[in-house]
Amino acid sequence: MAETTFPLQSVTKVIGLERVDSTQALAAELALKGEPEGTLVLACEQTEAFGRDGQPFYSAEGGVYFTLLLRPNKSEEALHGLGEKMAEVIAQTLTSIFEIKAKATAGGDTLAWDKAAHKWKKIAGVLVQTVQTDKNEPVLLGVGIHLNNPLPASRKKTEVSLKQLIRTETSKELFLDELLENFWKEYSYWLASAR
Repeated sequence: MAETTFPLQSVTKVIGLERVDSTQALAAELALKGEPEGTLVLACEQTEAFGRDGQPFYSAEGGVYFTLLLRPNKSEEALHGLGEKMAEVIAQTLTSIFEIKAKATAGGDTLAWDKAAHKWKKIAGVLVQTVQTDKNEPVLLGVGIHLNNPLPASRKKTEVSLKQLIRTETSKELFLDELLENFWKEYSYWLASAR
C-alpha cells in the first residue's frame, strides 16, 4: 500500500493503489483503525468492487475509483442524502468542465446524455455505507466514474464513459481535484443543514 503525494483538495491523507479488491473494503478497515476524516482510498483498478445491490464487478483501469472516509456525526436519516449530494456534484463537475449534459438520480447515480444513442446512460455511481465502531459511525463515500475506461459489451446499452462522449481521454488527477473541491463546498453546507 503506497501513499501518493499529489495534492488533492481538503484531503487529509491519500492512499493510492494500482490495484485493490475494493476501495470501500479497504476504507472500512482504515476507519476501524481510526484514520481521520478526509482519508481517501484511490485505485486505478478494482477487482471486486460492489455497488448498492451488493453484486461484485470489475472496475477497469482508466476510471476514477475512490472511497472517501467521513466522520460527520449525523443521523442515519441525514446520511441518505449524502450519496445523492455526491452524485449531483459529479454531474455539475462533468457539465462545467466538459459541457456535457449530466444529472443525478435519487438513488445516487449520475447519468450523462449520450447523443449518439439518444438516451441517458449511467456514467457514475455512489455508495454510502457506515462502519460500526465503539465511538461513532464513520461514513464511507464510495465513488466510481467512467472516465477513460472501456466498458464491457454487456453494459454499453445502459452505461457510458466520458471518453466515449467527448472522444478523447482526460486527466484523472485534474478531474478528481476539481470534483473534490466542489464536493467539500457542498459537504460543508450539508454539515451545517443536515440533522
